[in-house]
Amino acid sequence: MTPSPSRTQPPFRLSSLIFSVYLPTFLFSIGQGAVLPITPLFALELGASVATAAVVMGLRGLGLILFDLPSGVIVSRFGDKGAMVIGTAMVAVVALGASMTRSVAVLSALMLVMGGGWAFWQVARLAYVSEITPNEQRGRAVSLVGGVTRAGNFVGPILGGFLGKYYGLESAFYAQAVMGLAASAMMFVVVRESSGSEDLGGHGMSGRLIATIVKHREIFLSAGFSVIALQLLRQGRPVFLPLWGNAIGLDVAEIGLIFGISSFLDTWLFYPVGYVMDRWGRKWASIPSLLTLTLGFLILPATSGVYGFALVAILMGIGNGLGAGMVMTLGADFAPVDRRGEFLGVWRFIGDLGVAGGPFIVSVVVGMASLGTASILSAGLGFAGAAAMWLLVPETLRRFRP
Repeated sequence: MTPSPSRTQPPFRLSSLIFSVYLPTFLFSIGQGAVLPITPLFALELGASVATAAVVMGLRGLGLILFDLPSGVIVSRFGDKGAMVIGTAMVAVVALGASMTRSVAVLSALMLVMGGGWAFWQVARLAYVSEITPNEQRGRAVSLVGGVTRAGNFVGPILGGFLGKYYGLESAFYAQAVMGLAASAMMFVVVRESSGSEDLGGHGMSGRLIATIVKHREIFLSAGFSVIALQLLRQGRPVFLPLWGNAIGLDVAEIGLIFGISSFLDTWLFYPVGYVMDRWGRKWASIPSLLTLTLGFLILPATSGVYGFALVAILMGIGNGLGAGMVMTLGADFAPVDRRGEFLGVWRFIGDLGVAGGPFIVSVVVGMASLGTASILSAGLGFAGAAAMWLLVPETLRRFRP
């Protein structure tokens, strides 16, 4: 690994990440957002059933999980820059293939590989930001990544819907390919500082991963549990709110408007949260995030009208926003210099388990108990995650260490 640039170069500025991280992230997120609402519709157009279309959509998340661990080794082997370029280029090539296929089976395979490209991109980008960003500015740097991603995911579906309506559903995949190639080319040209490749030696991929997991098992167990709890609550929010709104008699327009307000508050908290993490510490954002979401899930079953429901939805939106960038920031802080790639691969795997598994776990719990009981049980998980973060996870903002 190369030495920290903050010791050999002029003082770090967030603006230095505009063309190497933020603009490529924005472009890449537009491309991803453009195909998200289009993919299941495209599968239906190819002859898939509704259930199969849902599976096709889910394969992207499965690919993300399957490639998280290998992507960490790829980052160590080819460097941050190489893995970022490979990941974005892979997604672009897959998008081109998806636009031309007329087979549901081929589309399914391509979605799985697309998840892999997304995994390479995410791990490599986080490794790059964690390497060049000083600890005391990392919260803002990473939170801005989350904010830019949200902006791209807002623009992308609008673009995809427009292209799909007037130029055919496959045109959204062409847009994704263009955005992916643009992001890849930009990083290839702009990114200069990057971890050098490492010789895997006789340990191989599995040996390095196992050694990393064993060495940092306490962090993965303690902080990892809190991360999974947060991700499960985040994924449960868009499931519980519509279902509970429907259960108390609200119509689709009311539920959509309230959820939109909740998401608006969530979106605009990313930079203030980054400032809090850099000024007072990571726990000052992560614990309030978990507790606020927990409170929302706890009182949701007590609501019976539109105003109470709206207040809970707003509370959950604030709680979700308070955790903006928290998972990535903690991963960047904990990642060791000598095994940064492998550590972040495992870290992303833990977080993505919560993301991908959240809706399935919620569905199982709801199937075994009432919706209100499931919400209360989710609150219990959130409280346990907050307690673990407070009692077991060390503060990673270095300025507060003796």
